[in-house]
Amino acid sequence: MPDLINRVTNLFPGKRVVIAGDLVADQFLSGSISRVSREAPVFILRHEETETRPGGAANAAANVASLGGTPLVVGVTADDENGRLLRQSLENAGVNCDHIVTSVGGSTTTKVRVLAGQSYSVKQQVIRIDYENNSEFSNETRNKLIENLAIASADAGAIVISDYGYGVVDKELFERARQLAKQYSIPLIVDSRTRLREFSGATSATPNQEEVEQLIGPNFSDANCQRLCEELDFDSLLVTCGNKGIIVVENGKEVRQFPAIGSTEPVDVTGAGDTVIAAYSLGLASGLTPSEAATIANHAGGIVVMKKGTATVDATELIESLRTHESLAYSDSAA
Repeated sequence: MPDLINRVTNLFPGKRVVIAGDLVADQFLSGSISRVSREAPVFILRHEETETRPGGAANAAANVASLGGTPLVVGVTADDENGRLLRQSLENAGVNCDHIVTSVGGSTTTKVRVLAGQSYSVKQQVIRIDYENNSEFSNETRNKLIENLAIASADAGAIVISDYGYGVVDKELFERARQLAKQYSIPLIVDSRTRLREFSGATSATPNQEEVEQLIGPNFSDANCQRLCEELDFDSLLVTCGNKGIIVVENGKEVRQFPAIGSTEPVDVTGAGDTVIAAYSLGLASGLTPSEAATIANHAGGIVVMKKGTATVDATELIESLRTHESLAYSDSAA
């Protein structure tokens, strides 16, 4: 345990991680309900505030920053108000936005979560409204993405591909990322909602249980996970299983299962996968084994699901969790 704590303390600060993918503006619109409308049988929400937080690949970047690393974001925002607010939220989180491309036309993908309640009660999410960018990126934008990816990767410790299906990650960008990871001998980690099979040859991936079930069916076994890892030519695979914990697959080793950290009744799972891949990629970038990096990611995920909305985990919280749940920690050096 002290070994993992020392590594988080000494190796994470300043570690550079490239996060390439779909940037999302997560907005939380909150207000109080005081009466029913006369026009229709619906409640009237009196707006109080709207907060914009980094979502999607931007959330992974914000988590890398909060854990002490240096994220380098490669993605696209539109030349609109939500794009400006998203960049501002990233800068406030300590994330450098120099490698983000501004696309003329289209819109910044935005997810608006409406939080409602009476003035004296806790606000609850009642609906989510998605504004997805349906415009094709220009050749100029795509070429700039590839260029920025190469620049950002030159002195990075890892590359993360965060694919939410909004168009940034295509075959060309992934292949360039794979070439760069090989050129610089750094890990390439993938998080993809629906296209994991298209990213064969990466170092590792962090799918959740539902995403794995879509690939190999429900009630999958350890052997199924091993075969999937081999088929996709990954060195390792981290599968998040909600309140059941995580599964770690490494080539040539037995599959490991780690129980969930903390409460099995999460407050909010929004963006938890982004936190997991941020901690996992920092671990791999710092030279940790997949099982060690997954242990740290498991703790980070257990912390963030107890927070409301799209949230981050900082190094102090992570270290405290590692100390508190010492019996659940894993270190190859101690094995």
